[in-house]
Amino acid sequence: MNLSWSARRGVLAAAIAGMSLISAVWTASSQTHTTVLFMCPHGAAKSVLASAYFHRAAKERGLNVRVLSAGIDPDTQVAPAVVAHLKRTGYDVPMAKPQRATAHDLSTADVVISIGCDLTGLPAPTGTIVRWDDVPAPSEDFARADAIIKERVVQLVDELVRKQR
Repeated sequence: MNLSWSARRGVLAAAIAGMSLISAVWTASSQTHTTVLFMCPHGAAKSVLASAYFHRAAKERGLNVRVLSAGIDPDTQVAPAVVAHLKRTGYDVPMAKPQRATAHDLSTADVVISIGCDLTGLPAPTGTIVRWDDVPAPSEDFARADAIIKERVVQLVDELVRKQR
């Protein structure tokens, strides 16, 4: 097959681009990541806010993380006030429906952030447990709960950046 110089250059560029993509996928899959599980009693408000804020902050700081959000006794839907607040402030709602924390979630999380949860009766997490039990219910004081969660998320991201570098 006789290809012109420009055609050969195009084939070579495509091959190099393909190798770069394979290299990027290989590198990303071979890097370790930190899994952070945010838990609140109903998985519908505090853990949703925390996971949305954490996901963006971690991405902006270049952290290789996996973010989970769950409840002990999940509600049937994410709190409408939380959905409205996240959308209004430019955040993605991290889930369509609250999920129950599973034994697998607890065993694979490197960090479990318990926001007002009673962990009695749950499988013991294998990672570090951090308790944010002083965060008020958003239904009682949304602005204060939101501010505390944002502040703690920033602190957590800063700590993880120091550990991953």
